[in-house]
Amino acid sequence: MIESLSSDAPVFEAVQPPRRILLGPGPSPVDDRVLRAMSAPLVGHLDPIFLETMDEVQSMLRYVFETNNRVTIPISGTGSAGMESTVANLLEPEEEALICINGYFGERMSDMVSRLGARPVRVECEWGSTLDLDKVRTAFKKSSARVIFAVQAETSTGVLQQLAPLREIADERDGLLLVDAVTSLGAHSVGADRVGIDACYSGTQKAISCPPGLAPVTFSERSVEKIRSRKVPCSSWYLDLSLLLNYWGKERVYHHTAPISMVYALHEALRIITEEGLEARARRHELNHRAFVAGIEAMGLSMQVAKGERLWTLNTVRVPDGVDELRIRKQLLEEFNIEIGGGLGVFKGRVWRVGLMGAGSIENNVLLLLAGLEKALADASFKVSGSGVSAAAAVYSQQKSKDGTA
Repeated sequence: MIESLSSDAPVFEAVQPPRRILLGPGPSPVDDRVLRAMSAPLVGHLDPIFLETMDEVQSMLRYVFETNNRVTIPISGTGSAGMESTVANLLEPEEEALICINGYFGERMSDMVSRLGARPVRVECEWGSTLDLDKVRTAFKKSSARVIFAVQAETSTGVLQQLAPLREIADERDGLLLVDAVTSLGAHSVGADRVGIDACYSGTQKAISCPPGLAPVTFSERSVEKIRSRKVPCSSWYLDLSLLLNYWGKERVYHHTAPISMVYALHEALRIITEEGLEARARRHELNHRAFVAGIEAMGLSMQVAKGERLWTLNTVRVPDGVDELRIRKQLLEEFNIEIGGGLGVFKGRVWRVGLMGAGSIENNVLLLLAGLEKALADASFKVSGSGVSAAAAVYSQQKSKDGTA
């Protein structure tokens, strides 16, 4: 005889989160169009309508990556799944890979490579600066690596890495260039074909302005050939590209149940990007970055990364001496409903990480954050030297005059 179920089941209220102004390192704000797309009715993962949606997502991802690569798909999982999918497919046990490290996510890649049974050749450079190319070249020559990994947009530091010099180094041994574009795709130009990137991954929750849950990846024909010539199978069944392509390709062979609602969301987020256009989107992100930096410097604060090496999407601001960085973040959240991030690794407690990405990269957010930061600093007895809001507003005014829209 089966005992009756307990009648004292716990009762919970429905989740009703506030609409935060997300200006941290991710996730970024999501357009209401994307949220509405997620509420569309479910269909089967082999339904003709969904298969057509998959094809359109692939086409729009090629546009955003700036590539004609046939193998361009969203991996089911966050950006870290995209990260692991690239090395799990490209590297075999005991194979060396050159890992360029100038931040937290270079460290993560080194860990992933080790766990796969491959051998990371670590090129450790200063956090907060671009890579030391001489060190990279020397290490590559001394190693047997055929894969060079680098982060284009280092989320932990706010550094933007130029990729063309790394392509030149890889070409010295017909090597493959593997790139992390998690915080650049959809704002900075990735230029996969133009640069000669062989494998690149990103995440949906940054400049694409989609909820976290998918990881766009693209693989060149050269990298696909390397994958096909593997001596042992990919160590991850779930991330095995040869299996995934049977589902995303013409065969449509079942692999796993795709996150259908997330694919809807990505489809709509990519439609928004194509409507704006990559060049216009890049100009918008650059303008809001410049206005924010002008405001920060007018207040007497300073940026962590040198001019010319800064990301537009992720801005690292030095915490002034004597200021409790956590207190400032807490006040911004409680009083202004604004979320910004703290530092990671060696920058923990030393910087604020401010994301101006996708739908969050707008003039109103920049001005509101600068005003909130000024008040929070004043409450913490730090005297700002000037008006950050006025300085940022001047940048916007100058740009509008230049564009003839003032």
